[in-house]
Order: sequence, then structure tokens, then C-alpha cells
Amino acid sequence: MGKIDKGVGCNVGGCSNPAVRSLSRSQIGGSGLSVSGEGRRVYLCHDHYKVWKKATKKSKDLERARW
Repeated sequence: MGKIDKGVGCNVGGCSNPAVRSLSRSQIGGSGLSVSGEGRRVYLCHDHYKVWKKATKKSKDLERARW
């Protein structure tokens, strides 16, 4: 049973929604989200995960093109 199933909250400052996804802290860099807390994992709610996904879409496409 992971932390999301246990009911961990979103790590973005000012958000109190329950988390639905976890990402490594290095993946958050450059997305513009202000993440609080420490640790290797960052937990995001549905709304902030959509913001992160939209902000990093272009860089992921460029990374995928290098294959």
C-alpha cells in the first residue's frame, strides 16, 4: 500500500487536495510549481498534475525525438 492510497496530500503550496500521482523531485524542476516539503518524491493532486503535464509536454517531446 503506497502513500497515495494512505491519503497523502498535495505538496504544492496552498493546496489541500488529496494526491493522485507521485513524481520524483527532479521531474518537477522547470514546471513552475512551488513545492513544499522534503524528500525524493513529490505528491500532486489532479489539478496540479495537469499543470505539470502541460508545462513539461514540449520538453518530453524533444527528449523522445532524440531516440
